[in-house]
Amino acid sequence: MDQKTPLQTHPEASPKPNKKSFVTTFMEATTLRTPSFKEDTYFVSQLKSSEKKALQELKDKLMGSEASDGSMWGVPLLGNDEKADVILLKFLRARDFRVPDAFAMLLKCLAWRKEFGADGVVEEDLGFKELEGVVAYMHGFDKQGHPVCYNAYGVFKDRDMYERIFGDDEKLKKFLRWRVQVLERGINALHFKPGGINSIIQVTDLKDMPKRELRVASNQILSLFQDNYPEMVARKVFINVPWYFSALYSVFSPFLTQRTKSKFVISKEGNVAETLYKFIRPEDVPVQYGGLSRLSDLQNGPPKPASEFTVKGGEKVNIQIEGIEADATITWDIVVGGWDLEYSAEFVPNAEGSYIIQVDKPRKVMPSEEAIHNSFTPREAGKMVFSVDNSASRRRKVAAYRYIVRKSASI
Repeated sequence: MDQKTPLQTHPEASPKPNKKSFVTTFMEATTLRTPSFKEDTYFVSQLKSSEKKALQELKDKLMGSEASDGSMWGVPLLGNDEKADVILLKFLRARDFRVPDAFAMLLKCLAWRKEFGADGVVEEDLGFKELEGVVAYMHGFDKQGHPVCYNAYGVFKDRDMYERIFGDDEKLKKFLRWRVQVLERGINALHFKPGGINSIIQVTDLKDMPKRELRVASNQILSLFQDNYPEMVARKVFINVPWYFSALYSVFSPFLTQRTKSKFVISKEGNVAETLYKFIRPEDVPVQYGGLSRLSDLQNGPPKPASEFTVKGGEKVNIQIEGIEADATITWDIVVGGWDLEYSAEFVPNAEGSYIIQVDKPRKVMPSEEAIHNSFTPREAGKMVFSVDNSASRRRKVAAYRYIVRKSASI
C-alpha cells in the first residue's frame, strides 16, 4: 500500500556540469580525455595524389589477378563504384598505402572468406544462445551512428562455463566462428559509402576477465580480426580496467602508432557510465553499464530519447514532471552512473490539502544496480517528483531519465 505524507514544497535543482580537477594518474587521464582520432575520408576527390595513385594501382593489380571477380560484403571489388573504393581504401590504409602489402592482404582475406564461408555465417545457428547479449553482441549506435559491439569475457571465470565453450579445439573453433558472426552482423549495418558510417565502435569490458585461460582464444580472435577486417573499428573503449592495466599499457604503448592509440579510450572501474555517455546516448547504453537500454527494447524500434543530468557531490536533485492528469499512467526509467546514493519517487497532487503519495520509498541504491523502471497511475491530477540524493558523497555522477505519460482510454 502507498504511504502518504503531508504535502510539502520540493525545490527543483538545476544541475549543471562541473569540471573535474586535474588528475595525475595515467588511468584517470586516459578516462577523461576524448581521443583526437578522426575518421579518414573515403571521398576519392579528397585523397592525396599519392593515395589516388595507390588506389588505382591496387585496382590494376586486382584486375590482373585470379581474384578480379572478388567481392566482399556483397560489393564487387572492381565494380567501379564508391562502395568498392571504401573497401579497397581500408586495405590500403591498413598497410600505409603500400600497394604490394595491401594487395597481399586483400588476396589472403578473399581466400579466408571463401574457405571460412564468411558470407553465409550470419544466417547460421551456432547454438550460443547463452552467450548472446552477454559475451559479444551488437547493441545500438553511438552518437555519430556507428554500430556498437560490446565484449565481456568475465563469465568465463566460471570453470564449467569455460570448459563448455573452450574445452577442446573443436569448441574453440566453433566459438571463433560465432565471434565472426557477431562482427559480420555489425558490418552488415555499415554503409560502405563516402561520408557514411563505415566502421563500428568496440566496447570491451575487462572486469573479471580470466587473462591466462583466454590467452589462446584472445590471440586467435585478435589475429583473425586484424588480418581480415582492416579499419573496421573507429574507436576502442576499454571499461572496468583494472589498476595494473596502466603498467601493461606503458609496456606495449611504444609499439603502437599514434593513429592506433588515438582510437583507444581507457576507463577504470567506477567510471563506466561517465565514459560511455561521452560517445553513446544513455538510451543506447546497456543497463548493465549505467544506461537505459535493455535487450528487449531493441525489438520495439528506436529508443525513446533520454535527458542527461549530473548530480554533484553533496547535492540533492529533484526532477519534477508536471501536468499529469487523473487516471493517466506515467512510466519512467532513471539511472545514475555508479548509484551509491539515495533515490525516491513520489506523486504530489495539485489539490490543496491532498497528500503526497510515496511511489518509490527512499532507499539506498547499490552501485551494481541497473536502471529503475516503474509506472504509476494517480487518481487525481498532479506531478511526479524523482529525487536523487548524493549528499553523502563528494563525487560528481552522470545520470539520465526518460518518461512517457499515457492518458486513460476511458476518457
